[in-house]
Amino acid sequence: MENFKILNLGKSLFWLSFILGNICLFGYIFSGDEGFAIGGYLLLIFGTIINLLAFFGLMMYGLMNPNYKSESIKSAMILLINIPFAILYFFIGTSILK
Repeated sequence: MENFKILNLGKSLFWLSFILGNICLFGYIFSGDEGFAIGGYLLLIFGTIINLLAFFGLMMYGLMNPNYKSESIKSAMILLINIPFAILYFFIGTSILK
């Protein structure tokens, strides 16, 4: 796998999760439609699973291919940026739903 593709994988998953999380949070805030809240909850569950699999996959790829180790680690670390956003959005969502 090329360096470019490895970094794009992490960036793409980061942006996909981030944008979908924003759509769910702000969709619920502005419309009040509980479908956005349910979608956000499902995104939290399935997004966590997908991002964890991608994270461990990238880390394993970096360990197995030393030539791509730094790119794999950078890509995996980009995925970790979503964790604080997910926690923040979880607390905002639960406080709004009460």
